[in-house]
Amino acid sequence: MLGSAASVAALLSSQKAFAQASADSARISLPFGGSVGAFEVIQFSIFVGAMGAALLSAGWLIRERSKISHENSELRARLSKLGISAQRNEALLNLKDQRIVVWDAHGERAELIGQLPFDSGAPQDRSHFLAFGRWLRPHSVTELERAIKALREQGHGFEMSVETVHGVYLDVQGHTSGGFAITRFYSLEGVRAERAALQAQNRELSQKLALLRHLLDRLGQPAWVRDRDGRIDWVNTAYARAVDAVDSTQAVMEGRELFGAQARQRLERDRNVEADLKEKLTTVVRGDRRVFEVTDVSAEAGSAGLGFDLSEIEQVREELSRTLRNHAETLDQLSTAVAIFDPEMKLQYFNPAFVSLWSLDEAWLETRPSNTLFLDRLRSEGKLPEQPEWRKWKDSMLSVYRAVEPQEHMWHLPDTRIIRSVANPHPQGGVTWFFENMTEKYELEGRYNTLIKVQGETLDHLVEAVAVFGSDGKLRLSNPSFADLWSLPALMVIEGTHISSIAKLCRQRGGDGLWDDFVSAVTGFLDERNGQMGQVELKDGIILSYAVVPLPKGQTMLTFIDVTDTVRLERALKDKNEALSLADQIKNDFVQHVSYELRSPLTNIIGFTELLQTPTFGTLNERQLEYLDHIGTSSTVLLAIVNDILDLATVDAGIMQLDIEDVAIADEIDAAAKRVKERLQEHDLSLNVNLAENIETFKADPARVRQVLFNLLSNAANYAPEGSSITLQVERDDTEVVISVHDDGPGMPSDVLDTVFKRFQAYPNGGRKRGVGLGLSIVKSFVELHGGKVEIETSPDTGTSIICRFPAEARSFRAAAE
Repeated sequence: MLGSAASVAALLSSQKAFAQASADSARISLPFGGSVGAFEVIQFSIFVGAMGAALLSAGWLIRERSKISHENSELRARLSKLGISAQRNEALLNLKDQRIVVWDAHGERAELIGQLPFDSGAPQDRSHFLAFGRWLRPHSVTELERAIKALREQGHGFEMSVETVHGVYLDVQGHTSGGFAITRFYSLEGVRAERAALQAQNRELSQKLALLRHLLDRLGQPAWVRDRDGRIDWVNTAYARAVDAVDSTQAVMEGRELFGAQARQRLERDRNVEADLKEKLTTVVRGDRRVFEVTDVSAEAGSAGLGFDLSEIEQVREELSRTLRNHAETLDQLSTAVAIFDPEMKLQYFNPAFVSLWSLDEAWLETRPSNTLFLDRLRSEGKLPEQPEWRKWKDSMLSVYRAVEPQEHMWHLPDTRIIRSVANPHPQGGVTWFFENMTEKYELEGRYNTLIKVQGETLDHLVEAVAVFGSDGKLRLSNPSFADLWSLPALMVIEGTHISSIAKLCRQRGGDGLWDDFVSAVTGFLDERNGQMGQVELKDGIILSYAVVPLPKGQTMLTFIDVTDTVRLERALKDKNEALSLADQIKNDFVQHVSYELRSPLTNIIGFTELLQTPTFGTLNERQLEYLDHIGTSSTVLLAIVNDILDLATVDAGIMQLDIEDVAIADEIDAAAKRVKERLQEHDLSLNVNLAENIETFKADPARVRQVLFNLLSNAANYAPEGSSITLQVERDDTEVVISVHDDGPGMPSDVLDTVFKRFQAYPNGGRKRGVGLGLSIVKSFVELHGGKVEIETSPDTGTSIICRFPAEARSFRAAAE
């Protein structure tokens, strides 16, 4: 109706505007006089039309209003019925043990109906209720939201149990109805609540079991589960690999056992005694024997086991044990004292050097005393340096247990020893203490420094020139004699001067390339460095003896000494020696020549004298016979003297040779006695021979032994008093044959003993006949030629004994010493 009025008003407005526009263009005359314009006509027409339209609209509006009033009455009746129905449905749904959430197909807003018990923990507020994470367990929230999403998007119904944060279980059902998604929450009671709790518990246990099996599958150690009959029910992947199965399923289906029958029987037997077992079992895995530490637990439902492979651990443990043992053996051999303390500061290890250094009771150390107690004991026994603040000092020593870097200290002990103490903390805790006795080192260092000073002073005052060059050829040290000998300026012999510069000046004095060799020896790169020695004569006639001595670290020492006088003296001595050698050769030739030339005439004289004394060549008067007798006696004496002189000359010349053979000592004594028989009879002397029974022969030169016996007896006969006896005694003394001749003469004065064996030294000293002084000289020469020696025992009261000691086994040939 309002719309119709508006359209009429618009129409009138438009007509009025049209009339106003054409008012001035025309006007109409009326019959009763007057005139009407066109505008008035149009305006009247419009008015009449508007009134008609208004009447029509009023009629239509009255009819429509009556119709709407009737429809409103019907709607009120229906609304009343729907309200009563809604109240009835809400009363039915609004129970205290359930709540319904409804989502329509288009809107996102959910409608909630009903309530849940207060003790369930479900909030009453709509927004809080739909925030499931606030009042449900996390696992229930995840499952519920996933199920609701599938219900709303795909129409999949569901039924599940959820757990509130208060531990109350709710049954949740979801379904669709028309375009609505409906989720119903039920509060469970009694058997239903218990069933839901059991289902949730079963689900949780299943998840935990699956998680545990997944964890065991990731382990590298075999694990298994057996049923109550002892059959394999489940194994992990490591078990399957150990029994060469493709996977766990194959190992279970085929019942493959990891351990042998005996090992399983042993486990079964021990399981009857104790439900939880831990034992070491061996088996073969992929051809290698392995050791497993098996942990087995059993219950009524069966048993489960886990095998931990100890093979590598055992190998590592053995290797560690060997390493620790070798480490301990190595430390035991060290002269440095070592003590190891664990993180609790208890003594864990000590070596013999530690016991020796501190002179501690080893039994006490075996009790594993603490580091604090160890320091206190050293202090109580007066083995540590006195400290004004003992506790503070001890704490500073023990602070190494909290340190990262090693700590080093020097301890000056009361017994004058100096100990270097090094405390090395371990990364895992504990400390290793090293104690090194530095007393000797410091003493040696002091001695070394003193020695170096003395050596420097000695080098500076040596006549011998010394220079030391480094591996780079530069001078390290030299003494003044070096500069003086080679006439070098002072600036040339300072440390750091290269040998080539020194060689350039020294070559001017000659030496035929000697310094070139020195430069090569000092700066050369030789695999083997050998020393050199030699002599060189310079241009000015000076003769130097030099030596090239390799030193450690590639250094080389050159030494020079002026041997000019020595060499000249040596040359003179060499010339003299050559002259003496020539004279000696002439002497030897003379001895050999005279040996023949003297003996031959004497032999002829003696021979012809004996022929003249025989009656065959005619009768001689008494005077002639007496003269011949003197000639024979003198010739024999002269021959003996000549033989003695020639024998000694032969010995001195070194050309005498011994003919070693078995000597019958009794025969040689008889031969010698016969030669002195006349002299013994002449002075009424008797000869007593004492020959030991254990000696009959020995190795020697018979002729020389006979000559020795003759000279000994002749000497005794010359000094023995008339009417006395001479004793000749032969005996064996170990490896020697001892021949001694004793007479009762006046003995020898002490001044005579020093020269008694010298040649041509004759002393009467009560002797009847003065000889030429060769007898005892010959005796000494022949005895020593055999390798023996001669001794004299004499006194005025007991007489004189001359003792000759011959080796029982002389060598078959022995050249006389010069």
